[in-house]
Amino acid sequence: MERLRDEIQGGVISRKQLRELHAQDHDIRRLVRNREITAIHPGVYVNHTGNPTWGQRAWAAVLACWPAALTGRSALPKPPERGPIEVMVPMSRTVRAPCGVIVRRRARFDGYVDWAAYPPRQLVAEAAIDAAAEAADVNEAFSMLADLVQSKALRAGALVEALGHRRRLRDRRLLRELLDDLTAGACSVLEREYLRRVERAHGLPTGERQVADSVAGVSVERDVTYAAYGLVVELDGRAFHRGAASRDADHARDLDAAAVRGLRTVRITYGQVLGDPCRTAVRIGELLARGGWSGELRSCPECSEQRGR
Repeated sequence: MERLRDEIQGGVISRKQLRELHAQDHDIRRLVRNREITAIHPGVYVNHTGNPTWGQRAWAAVLACWPAALTGRSALPKPPERGPIEVMVPMSRTVRAPCGVIVRRRARFDGYVDWAAYPPRQLVAEAAIDAAAEAADVNEAFSMLADLVQSKALRAGALVEALGHRRRLRDRRLLRELLDDLTAGACSVLEREYLRRVERAHGLPTGERQVADSVAGVSVERDVTYAAYGLVVELDGRAFHRGAASRDADHARDLDAAAVRGLRTVRITYGQVLGDPCRTAVRIGELLARGGWSGELRSCPECSEQRGR
């Protein structure tokens, strides 16, 4: 029993659990004195004297506030290694947060906890919505949600469903816009800004996003494809963090797309999207027109601002 609990809880155990194993208070004091266990929080111990791992800190936080579950960022598949552990308890309880723990009272508790997880945690879609609502800014919120969708930890539809339950959530309308963009296929901050500030704002045709293809035996996924007009837009958000080999591979794929699919590829950077979206839209419009697009580019508020300078 003790060995099983040690494996499941990563060496963390509460005073209550020790008592369930028939340990008396003097037994617990002896274990602490002999340095066989060390207190992490009042009434919660770990079976070594070194720095606890993230998993041990998570177990300790949940046991210290029991019944409780990880919530927000702490409940996501890749939680932040540093910073406080977030746990949730039912709205009916008032729990004093131990050092290094944030306690959140949730109306949505029963039925929204994965009790089979180790440690127990909020359902991932619910946790993602809570974490995004508490993000520092819109880009951080979008990046968080996009990473979950892109890594296939969640479907965008599951996030939309979770948000649908939150009628009183702060910034609910903004989160819905972010999820709409994710559903449309924008999977990074740069892709979302291109979608909003270049494509939609200027009346460009809607491109297909994340189109999977195989050219010359190599699988590729193109950011934005305007197949009817023979144009691919690749958004280079990481251009300054990649080596020569990666850049060569990118350009080889561009060449393959041109030779095999007849698709011309242009690469757009952060500066072109965030710093000068209007000029970028004009140039993309010209390229689309060469491919047969007969639509009309429209002005956006940023275009008007630039003309007024």
